[in-house]
Amino acid sequence: MTTATQTPAAAEGHIDPAASLTSGSTVPVQTRSERPTSFDPSDFPTPTGREVNWKHTPLSLVRDLLRNEPGPTGVIAVDVSAPAGVEQRRLAIGEAPRGEVFRPEDLPSAIAWTQEAEAPLIRIPADTELEEPVIVRLTGQGGLAHAHVVIEAERGARGTVVLQHEGRAQQAQNVEIIARDGSALTVISLQRWESDAVHLAAHQARVERDAHLTHVVVTLGGGVVRVNPSVELAGAGAEGRLYGLSFADAGQHFESQVYLHHKGAHTTGDVLYKGALQGSDARSVWIGDVLIGPDATGTDSYEANRNLVLTDGARADSIPNLEIETGDIVGAGHASATGRFDDEQLFYLQARGISEDEARRLVVLGFLAEIVQKIDVPGLQDELIAAIEAELALTDGAGEQE
Repeated sequence: MTTATQTPAAAEGHIDPAASLTSGSTVPVQTRSERPTSFDPSDFPTPTGREVNWKHTPLSLVRDLLRNEPGPTGVIAVDVSAPAGVEQRRLAIGEAPRGEVFRPEDLPSAIAWTQEAEAPLIRIPADTELEEPVIVRLTGQGGLAHAHVVIEAERGARGTVVLQHEGRAQQAQNVEIIARDGSALTVISLQRWESDAVHLAAHQARVERDAHLTHVVVTLGGGVVRVNPSVELAGAGAEGRLYGLSFADAGQHFESQVYLHHKGAHTTGDVLYKGALQGSDARSVWIGDVLIGPDATGTDSYEANRNLVLTDGARADSIPNLEIETGDIVGAGHASATGRFDDEQLFYLQARGISEDEARRLVVLGFLAEIVQKIDVPGLQDELIAAIEAELALTDGAGEQE
């Protein structure tokens, strides 16, 4: 397979029709950096489950989002709360900066690109520091939906954008993120869908010289939720901090395929995802890919995934990958761990008069709170702790709601 070539027209949201995602080779793409891209959904075959990027996803539950058919309007109700000065408008295909960074890597993201004729833009102007976050509430009304969102922090800008998903829908969503030189941007994607919702999201970001991006994925609800962030540290001195938190109950499938590409010199990366699982068939999938390119000298990077399995029948798949193409780095590493409660921790707490249920609650909260504490949004930390508490209150520890 080869990556589709880009023509000048591609910058306007089109792909060279002569370019193909397949070259007749039978060798599958294994390296994230070699994954083919195209704006044309017809360039992507329908996944079979044998592909490296689809083999962990329950395809039977996401089939509707793999068909390039227009859905009804008004499926997602949108409410935006933004401080003064934040620019909001809509971008047609071919209108910059839409497509400056984003390149669809799979069928649903290519379909979302074509289906969203006008993509909303949230732009923090140059040298502006937002005192309050931009809150985008997305409430599903039921049905099929597609979206492409562009978030841009101009040179020297500082701010936070929160995407809050709830209700019920089947949504294919693209989020394009651009952090210009010297900016500091935080993007938080919070999924608290109803149990029958399906959410397939591709987040792609570019971080320019001396810019900082903090990207957080929190998934606490939904039937199938797959959020795949891809971040390129393009400029010298760029920093990318990618954090994730999930709590899967019975029958839920939560997945993230994370890609961090160190491209510029003296870049810093920190990836940490944590998940808890309880109930029959609760499933989480985490695949982490870090690429330190040949020009990324002086890089310091680390990725880790930790999972806490609370009941029998739950399963966590964790696959960290690291590619290094230069020997001149500060450091790089990756780690993964999945396990049950530490009996010694429980014994320690119970020996001090704490009940077993309360001890388990404290252990889980302590495990997940590390990610919550990285979210610097007033009120949201308390909201997430309360949501985790609610998850722990499920009856019989089996993932069934009271």
